[in-house]
Amino acid sequence: MAWFKKERKPIEPPSDKSRVPEGLWVKCPTCAQIIYNKDLAASLSVCTKCSHHFRLTAPERLRTLFDGDWREYDSGLTSTDPLQFTDTKSYRKRLETSIANTGLKDAIITASGRIGGFECAVAAMEYGFIGGSMGVVVGEKITRAIERAIAARLPVVIVSASGGARMMEGALSLMQMAKISAALARLDRARLPYISILTDPTTGGVTASFAMLGDVNIAEPGALIGFAGPRVIEQTIRQTLPEGFQRSEFLVEHGMLDLIVDRRELKDTVTRILRFGGAGLRPPVRTAAAPGA
Repeated sequence: MAWFKKERKPIEPPSDKSRVPEGLWVKCPTCAQIIYNKDLAASLSVCTKCSHHFRLTAPERLRTLFDGDWREYDSGLTSTDPLQFTDTKSYRKRLETSIANTGLKDAIITASGRIGGFECAVAAMEYGFIGGSMGVVVGEKITRAIERAIAARLPVVIVSASGGARMMEGALSLMQMAKISAALARLDRARLPYISILTDPTTGGVTASFAMLGDVNIAEPGALIGFAGPRVIEQTIRQTLPEGFQRSEFLVEHGMLDLIVDRRELKDTVTRILRFGGAGLRPPVRTAAAPGA
């Protein structure tokens, strides 16, 4: 009778070789499009369907702006936890976790390199490091970058992505607002350009200080930009805010920003601004033309 009976074999799970590796695809939070990671990287982390701008890390941001390699400064600076602050966990523990997760000592990278051939001093904030908050180290690194730019007569570009001042450092973090603003005033007196790039999100003390002090203030599409968050404002004034309030499009309409630029066009836009307002800067480096070109 076994001839007429079909033996049922249990379904075997697929082997590891046939499984699709994790992290190959990303779902756009705006249009729900499924995007292959390599395609997303090729479009500078911008959704090719709806142009949603995914957040970038500080190193990724520098790669999108610089022509090639760059030189980093003050990478060893780290907070000393001056207040010995503790809430749900100690500030020192938060620092250790963020350092391990991001590979950075604090929430910013300052570097120099060429953008469109122009030598520039660039600072890029890292939102993954305690929300990109501005503490003593962030303030010191930006100030040093500005001072180096004045000495070498370089333009300054700062890319902001921050939740504001780092309150685990109390008044010391708030002092950085005045410190950086004073350094930018010296940059202005030296007649050197400062381009501020605001990304999602840029809020709190960063918005209230250097992020809005650029000779040209540029934002990415759909970026949340403001001092306090919309929920806090609604609870304070007890009114419903207009649609799109504190988004970059709303701020351009109301004169708070100069430009909204797609990330894929950002480097070219910065280069044009440097070329237009670059009197007194080092001339851009031009590569030699190929034979027969």
